[in-house]
Amino acid sequence: MTPDPDPGPVATPDLEPAPDLEPVTEPATAEAPPVALYAHVPFCVSLCPYCDFVVEVGAAARGPRSRVPAFVDALLVELRLRADALDARWGPPGPWAEPPSAAASAARPPLESLYLGGGTPSLLPASAIAAIIGLVRERFGLAPDAEVTIEVNPGPDERGDAGALRAAGVTRLSIGAQSLDAGELRSLGRRHAPHDVAATVVAARAAGMRSVSLDLLYDVPGGTEATWARTLDSAIGLEVDHLSLYALTLDDPEAEGLVGLLGDHLPTTTGARRWREAARRRQDDDRAAAMYEHAVERLATAGFRGYEISNWARPGHESRHNLAYWRRRPHEAVGPGAHAFDGVRRRWNAARLDGYLARLLPIDGAEPAFPPGDADTADAAAVAAERVILGLRLGEGIPAAEADRPPLAAHVAWATAAGLLEPADDPRRIRLTTRGRLLSNELFARLV
Repeated sequence: MTPDPDPGPVATPDLEPAPDLEPVTEPATAEAPPVALYAHVPFCVSLCPYCDFVVEVGAAARGPRSRVPAFVDALLVELRLRADALDARWGPPGPWAEPPSAAASAARPPLESLYLGGGTPSLLPASAIAAIIGLVRERFGLAPDAEVTIEVNPGPDERGDAGALRAAGVTRLSIGAQSLDAGELRSLGRRHAPHDVAATVVAARAAGMRSVSLDLLYDVPGGTEATWARTLDSAIGLEVDHLSLYALTLDDPEAEGLVGLLGDHLPTTTGARRWREAARRRQDDDRAAAMYEHAVERLATAGFRGYEISNWARPGHESRHNLAYWRRRPHEAVGPGAHAFDGVRRRWNAARLDGYLARLLPIDGAEPAFPPGDADTADAAAVAAERVILGLRLGEGIPAAEADRPPLAAHVAWATAAGLLEPADDPRRIRLTTRGRLLSNELFARLV
């Protein structure tokens, strides 16, 4: 699944920053070169009915009519075009230096993270993944300790070869488990079984992956507090390094105006709409809150720290890529539906694969061009709200001075009086209280 700041869970925990987290990096306020790059791979074997990510399924993903080879060629072209643009604006990437030398600090810094998401990027041949990582390393630069993540589905015919992925340069595996209960997996339309998740973790460890993460969903159709507790126990038993726990959200991209020729989403299928209507009737906010609260307690006893509303990690295994999003740091992005941010402007590629391929692999002899898409530059009020909302998602909170700026000051004062905000461990910063996290969506709605 594409990493993206989601609206948050029904209930949220006391989030304390891990002592060995990297120093807080304040959000960008001006245009700057990217510190991270996201590559979207839009292929899956089948479509899960709850999924709103940009995916092509079936024959497009496998077999004689597969569009994967053409997509990989197009992605490499886009990477070169984006790198050319960055070179023209900032100069080519310079060498990594710690601490930075004068020469290195004057050059465009190499990337701190690369994330291959989807879709199911592990469906790509290992040679294609190696080519993508190699080109990123050549044209964008990768710091020596860069985090290189790939998302995989755990099915035996979807997870790829962990050893080949590691040899290609992948350091972190993000496994789309969603559940470790067989009944819930069937309800969600997933193709794998719980034992496939365990096998994927074992393979990742054998390959020498530095970090292994699981995505899990709660408040799923047919789920109970008991099945959720067993899933968490099973996940902890697999000794993974990171867990992302998301309440199942069933949005409507068309109603939100996100589809269309330049939209970053694809239309929802009729079958998926019917599934979602039935699923909503089986969800329960109180049960979801109880599931989340159980996770808070259970993961704390297992040595995980909640460093963000929906994410827990063992110390040193926090997702550096997603932290760049939440800290509003500049990031580049390629692939259909992918979003980039330069510190001022947010840009996205249109979701449709046909338009993507036509621009990057023109058949009429024309020069390749950037794919269709759009961009947006927020006004000062929207930027201020976004900085506060993203910052409050994190256990580190936000600078107290940030919250005193109009027009947000009145909302922050209300939240403080209502017991939703408190001083963080660093008294110069504020964070959500437990009550505040339980009511975070209400606060965030006021801020926007």
